[in-house]
Amino acid sequence: MMVTGVQLLYSPLFPLWVYKYGSFFHPLALLLALSLRSALFQLSDHTIRPVKMLTVSFIWGLVVALCCFFWLIVGIRRRKPGEPPLENGLIPYLGCALQFGANPLEFLRVRQNKFGNIFTCKIAGQFVHFVTDPFSFSSVMRHGRHFDWQKFHFATSAKAFGHSMLDSSDSELTQIVHDSFLKTLQGEALDPLISSMMENLQHTMLQNSSYEVNSKAWVTEGLYAFCYRVMFEAGYLTLFGKEFNSLEDKNLARQEAQRALILNAIENFKEFDKIFPALVAGLPIHVFKSAYSARENLAKDLLHENLRKRYNISELVSLRMLMNDTMTSLNDTEKAKTHLALLWASQANTLPATFWSVFYLLKCPHAMKASKEEVHRVLEKASQKVNNDGKYIFLNRHELDDMPVLDSIIKEAMRLSSASLNIRVAKENFVLHMDDNQAYYIRKDDIVALYPQVVHLNPDIYENPNTFKYDRYLGEDGKEKTNFFLNGRKLKYYYMPFGSGKTKCPGRQFAVHEIKQMLTLIICYFDMELVDKNVRSPPLDQSRAGLGVLQPTHDVDFRYTLKAH
Repeated sequence: MMVTGVQLLYSPLFPLWVYKYGSFFHPLALLLALSLRSALFQLSDHTIRPVKMLTVSFIWGLVVALCCFFWLIVGIRRRKPGEPPLENGLIPYLGCALQFGANPLEFLRVRQNKFGNIFTCKIAGQFVHFVTDPFSFSSVMRHGRHFDWQKFHFATSAKAFGHSMLDSSDSELTQIVHDSFLKTLQGEALDPLISSMMENLQHTMLQNSSYEVNSKAWVTEGLYAFCYRVMFEAGYLTLFGKEFNSLEDKNLARQEAQRALILNAIENFKEFDKIFPALVAGLPIHVFKSAYSARENLAKDLLHENLRKRYNISELVSLRMLMNDTMTSLNDTEKAKTHLALLWASQANTLPATFWSVFYLLKCPHAMKASKEEVHRVLEKASQKVNNDGKYIFLNRHELDDMPVLDSIIKEAMRLSSASLNIRVAKENFVLHMDDNQAYYIRKDDIVALYPQVVHLNPDIYENPNTFKYDRYLGEDGKEKTNFFLNGRKLKYYYMPFGSGKTKCPGRQFAVHEIKQMLTLIICYFDMELVDKNVRSPPLDQSRAGLGVLQPTHDVDFRYTLKAH
């Protein structure tokens, strides 16, 4: 929702727009904010006599003028020789934030045409250098020694989840944290996660749906709600374990009790995730009472004393519990909140990515036909047979990797819906060399940002970039396509929903595998269709731009029923 300047000034939250990492960014900005608010409130009081009102207006006008004068002197950055083109914006402190937030892609395209492939914008007190030339992305990666790639992420995590901030200058600790993800989320370490996720998905889909669904009845539900419910529950149980062994313990009361806990966690997660963009922007969570309560409830379930009672916890969570207990000075609640950060990272982008993948699969008959053929081929090759006798199917990592059609569908869905912002903070002054041999001075503490959507929706790279094409990432041989070009040159960075370089999401392989598992299983077990076959793709929720995969602004109804095997 757009906020006008007057609405913002009248809002009691306005001074918090100058809130940055727990402290006020600039006293003059705060003075200006409070002065404007007070002036507006006093001028709107009809009990003030005209003469007094005129005097008050003059005084506050003088205060505002003085504040603006001082802001012009000390608050506006001036471009130095050799620096990228600079735009300060017209609003103190916010700079270009409102324009960028309204439509990031259009904002960047306009300035790319005006300034070129690199330019600087003041956004919420920070100076951000946007690099829009994909051939220069490699140059940014090569300057890695000049960046503190963890500082922004650690600060954001501490601010949003409520734990103490890790010291990004402690290179040994940050490397250990990073390595813990690589060790447990890639390669052979994926095998137990994939196996557990396969079981949990089928248990969630079939056992929990069997009370409402049978082979003769169709159920109508929101597609996003369905994907959210199934993927959240299965993902939560895969990472953080279960209250009991669901394959051996068939006690319905215990199953219902666990499901009630999961459903409660889903509601708390929705409430917390709803205000996450505001937390990243700098607003303190105490402003949002229900979201604060939801966050604390989620963390309570992830206390070490509770996790130790659970069955089949992932190696990742076990390792992080050990690291928290032996390498940090965090208290029990803060330890739980680091696990909450992991929960958010594992769900916040996977949930909408799953929705978009399933939506486009149902929307495109050619995609559905090719997917069914691929799934049946892989199942037959793996000697797996689908039936309704309670015996689950299992596909391992290599079998899932042998599904290029599903892989292309997922990539295309994420290309159309992802709007991540790849951020690096300069830890020193340095010179950034671009692909066109131009060099630019970057100041310490400035941010260098890549916005992959500029590439993903570039018509010179992708033909009809706003149209879903299920085989866009398939070559003529039916295997993955990796050759994409711009101005006759082959691109290295043509697909970047998971970030780049050292900031690349370490859990990207697991995320793709679990979405692929979801698509495989709904093809195996359900007949599904959109209620309105001509429904348009719902708009993207731009309020989350910069955080990853965007959610739909509204749900889409679909129908499903269990297949008869």
